[in-house]
Amino acid sequence: MKTTNKIQAFLMFLLFLIFSFPLLSQDLKLSTAQKAAMDFLENQEKRSAEMLVEIGGIISPSGMEMKRAEKVADYMKAIGLSHVEVDQLPNAIGVIPGKTDNVLVFISTLDDLETVALHQKASGNAPVIEGDKVIGPGTNTSSITVSMLLAAEAIVKSGQQPKHTLVFAAVAQEETGLKGMHAIYEKYKDRSIGFVDILGDGRNISYGAMGIHWYKVRAFGPAGHTLRGGLPNVNQAMAKAIDRIFQMDYKEDRTVVNVSIIESGKVFNHKPEEAWFSLDMRSLNNATLAEMESKVKEILSDVMEETKIEMKLEPYQITPGGQIPNVLQTPLVLRAQEVSRFLGFEPNMSNAGSSNMNIAIAGGTSAIGLGGERGGQRGFPDEWASIPNMITAAKHVFLLGSYDW
Repeated sequence: MKTTNKIQAFLMFLLFLIFSFPLLSQDLKLSTAQKAAMDFLENQEKRSAEMLVEIGGIISPSGMEMKRAEKVADYMKAIGLSHVEVDQLPNAIGVIPGKTDNVLVFISTLDDLETVALHQKASGNAPVIEGDKVIGPGTNTSSITVSMLLAAEAIVKSGQQPKHTLVFAAVAQEETGLKGMHAIYEKYKDRSIGFVDILGDGRNISYGAMGIHWYKVRAFGPAGHTLRGGLPNVNQAMAKAIDRIFQMDYKEDRTVVNVSIIESGKVFNHKPEEAWFSLDMRSLNNATLAEMESKVKEILSDVMEETKIEMKLEPYQITPGGQIPNVLQTPLVLRAQEVSRFLGFEPNMSNAGSSNMNIAIAGGTSAIGLGGERGGQRGFPDEWASIPNMITAAKHVFLLGSYDW
């Protein structure tokens, strides 16, 4: 009798797992057309590397991406996307019409860090292909755009119309305020079933967004030679403010504050007239960030009164955060996990993403970030991208876009 009860309990537990996680218990079943498209992607290593040399070799610091955007748009037209356009930001956008007007939006980052552009100019050479790597500044971030283009081409070649309309957007000015993503979100949010920010091959999946608020704290006071100096002094006000900001006590998980840049005088014997420091505040809780900002303003007000130095809090870059209720059970997250497993890895899940996806999540729209390794040395002269990882990322995007869900 005891054995029978144990068997019944075990069977009930199995049934619970099956009905609680129906999508996760099923393997992806590829159609003949999908298998052919996956084979196509498997054989694109040489071509993907050549595409990256061309796209990544275009100098594109944030705000100066037009030539790269136009090149991406040329590829979109060549592989058969419709409604291809380059908007004023400039974002490069292409579409695969679906059976419905609902849209699933795939995002890649178009621009590079300013340091990458400087390394490109200093090198004067295009990236080079060495074995399974593409080496040279401009390759790491642009590798995800190549993955997105290959995935879109595979969907077109499959000959199967997707259930949802698929939008592929290489967005500009990610490094300077997510401006391109803001525009894409406004354009598609009312019809969107989700946004997928391609950051890698899906070994990591972000489903929530950490709020990141960057400020410049400026101080203004009277200048003077050391012999006629003394107080008031902007540096005293800076020191007082920084010390008190670091004493703010927030125990919430992933709530942090940092000061990393301090700029003030130029010479030993002169009291500076102006100074500033950076302020980086992060939290998963938007209300906490608002409370922290209010507290910083109180600190600056107190310091101004004590030191007679004017102080201002200037927003520099505000990346909104947020969490979608019951997000782990949404079709987008479940499908992305299923695809990662199909490709051979158990994804690391995070509710603290920080990328273009933040804009959609802050607006209440389901979004994920597909993370993972895509190369190394980003921002350095010897930056490189992994060709195999580009192909894996393309497969992930293809499978997300080509399945009905």
